[in-house]
Amino acid sequence: MPIDAAKALAAAPRSGELSWDHKDVQLYHLGIGAGVPATDPDELRYTLESRLHVLPSFATVAGAGSPGVISGLSMPGVDVDLARVLHGGQSLTIHRPIPARGRATATGRIAAVYDKGKAAVLVMRTEVADVDGPLWTNDAQIYVRGEGGWGGDRGPSTRLEPPAGEPDLVVERHVREDQALLYRLSGDWNPLHADPEFAERAGFDRPILHGLCTYGMTLKAVVGTLLDGDVTRVRSYATRFAGVVYPGETLRIRMWRLDGEVRVAVSAVERNDAPVLADTVVAHT
Repeated sequence: MPIDAAKALAAAPRSGELSWDHKDVQLYHLGIGAGVPATDPDELRYTLESRLHVLPSFATVAGAGSPGVISGLSMPGVDVDLARVLHGGQSLTIHRPIPARGRATATGRIAAVYDKGKAAVLVMRTEVADVDGPLWTNDAQIYVRGEGGWGGDRGPSTRLEPPAGEPDLVVERHVREDQALLYRLSGDWNPLHADPEFAERAGFDRPILHGLCTYGMTLKAVVGTLLDGDVTRVRSYATRFAGVVYPGETLRIRMWRLDGEVRVAVSAVERNDAPVLADTVVAHT
């Protein structure tokens, strides 16, 4: 079997150095749609180096592109076809505000392997710390089609009860036609997001947007509306990728304000509100 769960879980953690500066942060922000309108003070905090605030979801690309997914597929005990891989979910815990320039050590390991019957789910955990201590922890849930069925642990359910009542706020964010091409310059070079032939082999009629791009666009919308634009209020952010987004579409982002958290649901407007992000929670101060 291409996935050897015992071998993957027993593998020694891998460590590597990360570094980034304001240009990496600005490129990431542009990749998730920041800078429109270009002179808006709320956008300049993401695009102008003299005013730069770092959106916490930058942690998913800092220094290494998409370390959770790509590193997880290169771990011992894992040998799968990239065309069968989907990013199933992502959770991020922020221990301290992320600086606009930094150098840190990232330590990654397979934290769990789950048997979903028709698929396997790998949980790739990446812990990042600098000289002052922990910065963030990323968990990437990697969904591998056709690799389940060995009788392993199915794992916990990530489904949440839908929030009650109508959302407190609904906003829409347009995804540019070139959004995936710009976002991939932050380091996630999966051809699924750029190469039509590869996308067709993976079962899509055209390249799809990175799930982590939608993830970043959504957090930016939450911070900019319900968190007063203050990126330092975010403590954690988790989502399940429930469907794809195609460049050129519009995201409909529904938000429910609860005690200490914002619950979010995201859908694609042009496809009859097809679900995109589900079970999404932004915990905050």
